Amino acid sequence: MSDASPTPVAPADPHGTEIRLRHRNPLGNLLRGALIGVVETIPGVSGGTVALVTGIYEELIDSAHHLTAAARRLVTGPQRRQGTLEHLRVVSWILLIPLMIGMTATVFTVAGPVSRLVESSPETMRALFFGLVLGSVMVPVKLSGGAWRLPEALRFALGALAGFAVTSLPTASLEPSPWIVAPAAAIAVSALILPGLSGSFILLSLGLYQPTLQAVDERDLAYILWFVLWACVGLVIVVKLMRYLLVRYHRTTMVVLAGLMVGAMRSLWPWQSPEGMLQAPAANWPPLLGIAVVGVLAVQLLVWVEARKIARARTTTP
Repeated sequence: MSDASPTPVAPADPHGTEIRLRHRNPLGNLLRGALIGVVETIPGVSGGTVALVTGIYEELIDSAHHLTAAARRLVTGPQRRQGTLEHLRVVSWILLIPLMIGMTATVFTVAGPVSRLVESSPETMRALFFGLVLGSVMVPVKLSGGAWRLPEALRFALGALAGFAVTSLPTASLEPSPWIVAPAAAIAVSALILPGLSGSFILLSLGLYQPTLQAVDERDLAYILWFVLWACVGLVIVVKLMRYLLVRYHRTTMVVLAGLMVGAMRSLWPWQSPEGMLQAPAANWPPLLGIAVVGVLAVQLLVWVEARKIARARTTTP
């Protein structure tokens, strides 16, 4: 769909019915943003997964697409004012504004404490996040709709291999110069949009995780603004691509995203060497298994709440 057609796309319902479920509760959207902000500071956990589980993923992609399209229309035209306003009218501001406030607030307030918690209890935290992601996998599976056959299985496997490969990257150690930070920010924000991939993990693999957290903790505005600028560039590209895929190839996209999430769970396996090599379960596996189960149940509770909202929307839709 071109920039000249600012029509919002209804999220697909797993039962095959389009439900225009707009998330109009500002407090709920603020909390969703806070959750995304928290997980984006943790290597291995994806903000896109939170958006998918809480039911805002497709609405968020659609709104982000129209927001970036409005910016392009304002700069390039034609009919700049009219075209820009057309796109801005269909943006779900009641979703985006609270979401960004919640996300920004938690990134600046919990980045330091969360990173210290992950460092002090790595196995416990990885077990929790392993359970959270495992419980999330069924969301794109259900959204893909219908039974899978060989083509879907192959696409799922391809996504899983991609997720496993990305999360197997060795940790580099790069000097955080502006020309290194720029592409890293663009790539990391791509992971924010893709469920299963973690922007923090990408930064960790490039050796920029600690410098970025330190910049946020110390309010290094020069670093932060440069990072945000290039993150926006990456966001424009990935949002446009994801919206195209969700509109044209919704089923295939959800199947591949499910595989991506499963493959990326490699980074959340609780028992790892300091170099990130996977190890066999240790003697502490019973409590860690219990923590993982808590993570699965927490996600299932969120999924149940969102399913209830869709069911209510379906009964009130003529």
